[in-house]
Amino acid sequence: MRYIFNFPDIGEGLDEGTIAEWYVQKGQKIESGQPLVNMETDKVVTDIPSPKSGVIAAVYGKVGETIHVGSPLVEIEIEGVDGAAAQQEALKTEPVAEEGAGVVGTLEVAGNSAYLPSSNEGLDAKSETRHEGKPAKKALATPVARAMARDLGVDINKITGTGPSGRVTTHDIEKFVSKAQKASPPDASIPQGIEEGPRVEYENLSQIRKTIAKNMVQSKHNAAHMTVFDEVEVSELMRIREKYKPLLAADGIKLSYLPFVLKAVAMALKHHKTLNSQMDLDNNRMIYKKYYNIGIAVDTEDGLVVPVIRDVDRLSISQIASRLNDISEKARNRKLTLDDMKDGTFTVTNYGSIGGQFAVPVINYPQAAILGIGRMVTKPVVKGDDLVKGSVMPLSLSVDHRIVDGGEVARFLNRVMAFIDDPVSLIM
Repeated sequence: MRYIFNFPDIGEGLDEGTIAEWYVQKGQKIESGQPLVNMETDKVVTDIPSPKSGVIAAVYGKVGETIHVGSPLVEIEIEGVDGAAAQQEALKTEPVAEEGAGVVGTLEVAGNSAYLPSSNEGLDAKSETRHEGKPAKKALATPVARAMARDLGVDINKITGTGPSGRVTTHDIEKFVSKAQKASPPDASIPQGIEEGPRVEYENLSQIRKTIAKNMVQSKHNAAHMTVFDEVEVSELMRIREKYKPLLAADGIKLSYLPFVLKAVAMALKHHKTLNSQMDLDNNRMIYKKYYNIGIAVDTEDGLVVPVIRDVDRLSISQIASRLNDISEKARNRKLTLDDMKDGTFTVTNYGSIGGQFAVPVINYPQAAILGIGRMVTKPVVKGDDLVKGSVMPLSLSVDHRIVDGGEVARFLNRVMAFIDDPVSLIM
């Protein structure tokens, strides 16, 4: 019998993924739990393991193509199972645990359509008869190829397939479109003798970029954004950092200013629960979270990702620094798992690390707030009755004004700045 193994729902609201690398090919024997394909989702890059042992009978999609959850990934030929037993086997699911795969729980390996009855798909495509100049049946093609043809406005039934059993592939569609474009007459608006170079460049949206776009719109649409700006003098913070930086460096830990800010935020959230909450309109209630998991916006080559450091209030500055180093490295090397990305209660974004001073951060919905850290600058400050040179850190706090009132915003930010102004209180 054959299974159709569909792209499973691996959690966190994912609905599609892009094929990054195939580990198997048609005719290859595989074992249950063996990685089939490496998929780039909107949150992580992860391997998808095989739910069954057998032989790969068909592979759907090429590297770079997008596959939706529930769409076929592979067909697996399973020996020794047929008839009524095949129907029962096709309805089973198996828990698959693969270290590092980022897939947790039970994968839906099949549905009622997973058992393939006999068909004429294996017949020679050239032997099909035609009546009145029309094809006897629709072209064989994967859902990905049909979607591509539809997007390009191409009649897929006019394309000669070169895949198995005459199946139309995306490569066939690309060749068909390219040939049609070459056959088109030149644009008369371009004077002869003048070479027209490319005026635009096209690049497919990555899963991360599509998710960023979707989340930004969702946040702006669902939350009532309000942003407050302030500055905190950080000369004492700079002194403390310089004192402990060499000690942590000896243990391979890079100490920046960010661990102090994260600790200050976590400690302040304990006194201002509305900023560590979310609104549940479906159940007409507020959810106040008594754990303090801080998401860190990390700028990567693929786009912005927000891994989470858990229970920041319980960690020392050195522990926060260590975890921050680890998670930032994983983000830039595309090694983050779904567990690294979920359960955040508040977010911090450090645009100052790349030169920005002030910004209006967008809330990581459905969280209630996000704190932005700007580039530190040297400027005159008043200390007591004296005007002296100081180092100032700009802060931008965006909140969901449906949840947090203006007075609470000011009180929370003042408490955060008080901790930053007295960093020793964060170490004690």
